[in-house]
Amino acid sequence: MSSKVYLALQDNDTSRYIVEAIEQDNPEVVVIHQPAMIRMECEGQLVVKKATVEEKMGQSWDVQELHLNLVTIGGNVDEDDEQLTLSWNR
Repeated sequence: MSSKVYLALQDNDTSRYIVEAIEQDNPEVVVIHQPAMIRMECEGQLVVKKATVEEKMGQSWDVQELHLNLVTIGGNVDEDDEQLTLSWNR
């Protein structure tokens, strides 16, 4: 069984900032640009940190706002006010 987790977002301006933040915090992430969608895959776990997204956007951002641009997700979600973590619990 693969331990890859994945996250796909709509391809828009907001998502591009989120993708930049994910790339910074998860150097091993693979980003795949598809028509109207950006898919990110990572072995083990993938973290979306509020502080990094805010740094990239230059404004405040709530982790819940990720769901506005979300297309699909693969992995177990652990979410709080500061970050969203995808992983496969074993």
